[in-house]
Amino acid sequence: MITASICTIGDEILIGQIVDTNSSYISKALNSIGVKVRYMFSIGDDRNEIINNLSNCLKETDIVIVTGGLGPTKDDITKDALAALSGATGYYQSPQQLAIVKRILSARKIELLDVNLDQASVPDSCKVIPNELGTAPCMVFNFSEDKFGHKAVLYSLPGVPYEAERLLDAVVESIKQNFTLERICHRTILTFGIAESVLAKQIEAWEDALPKWLHLAYLPNATLGVRLRLSCFDSELPGRIESIDEQISKLKDILGDSIYGSDADSLQSILPHLLQGPPQASYQETLAVAESCTGGRLSELITSVAGCSAYYKGSITAYANEVKINVLGVDADIIKKHGAVSQQCAEAMAKATTLTMDSDYAIATTGIAGPGGGSKEKPVGTCWIAAAHRDRVTGEIEVISKQIFSMSSRSVNVQRFAANALNLLRLLIKRKLF
Repeated sequence: MITASICTIGDEILIGQIVDTNSSYISKALNSIGVKVRYMFSIGDDRNEIINNLSNCLKETDIVIVTGGLGPTKDDITKDALAALSGATGYYQSPQQLAIVKRILSARKIELLDVNLDQASVPDSCKVIPNELGTAPCMVFNFSEDKFGHKAVLYSLPGVPYEAERLLDAVVESIKQNFTLERICHRTILTFGIAESVLAKQIEAWEDALPKWLHLAYLPNATLGVRLRLSCFDSELPGRIESIDEQISKLKDILGDSIYGSDADSLQSILPHLLQGPPQASYQETLAVAESCTGGRLSELITSVAGCSAYYKGSITAYANEVKINVLGVDADIIKKHGAVSQQCAEAMAKATTLTMDSDYAIATTGIAGPGGGSKEKPVGTCWIAAAHRDRVTGEIEVISKQIFSMSSRSVNVQRFAANALNLLRLLIKRKLF
């Protein structure tokens, strides 16, 4: 199997000033074409460290992808290190990248300086993949067997995430042309509302009966739930894809409604199908949200899906009690008697939202995200969520609710509250439809 290393360069990554998202994106792209990532690491802005670490990677793996350290400032030294590593005798200016540099700076009304021109200058030991979105190109270094004991290729990408992502398509095509790749098949089943330990026990017999060539991984996530990934590294052999499908069918029989999707699905991405159905569906229903402790997170998730305007009416962030009462229309006596963080308040918020926003469905959250504000009766991490459905014919409103506990940081608590609210809505919709 063809293997790869992914390396990010820059002191800003090592001190935690910025978060490395490039490695994850690159790893997914490589995996999708049958390249196994063996190493993933970061190096500071030190010439010798860059050369030594990348040399080791080129010895150990067939492909090395580097991001970062290609800017116009003196602290960006990756290009110089790569020139030394590859035995370059000089530099040449890429005409294509130079034209892009001039175009970008002209559009931004920035003076063209020598440091900008240097961005289009690359070691004579590399080939260039032009970067249409930035000033630093992708540099491709090919190494013969004499250098590292096997054929190896190094791709150096700019560190800016959207530039690296745009260039990655061309890198993938280059890899396909240079290497004979083995197919990898990944199928992911998404579950929610069931703890990883409970899930493992529930599917223990199924897991034990899996074929030896089929590998299972548990991938828990606060927003997505527990993902179950089935992997096969010889997927082109006859019958194996069909066998994976059979195993997934058995898994669905065991877990039932705990499964909400597969592969790239999310709780918010399945809403169009649940609320609007296929084009020929007889139902076209709408959704609105009332948020207290989630503070807009639910709306953010829902509106991250393209086309959500077809079913999403909007959100009221009813953080203060007076907003719950005066804007949503929650009875003040409910809050006075039971408190804002209560089943009664959450259900009242959801019901009121269907009327205030004239929607078919509504979800509501009210809780204590922390780090302060908790009590013995209602500790930090307590949340009540509710989902409601309004019958357009009878006017009756059905509501279901659930208490959630998430004893984590404020941000993680908010994520879990929002995800659980979406899942509760999913279960209510499924019950109404099926």
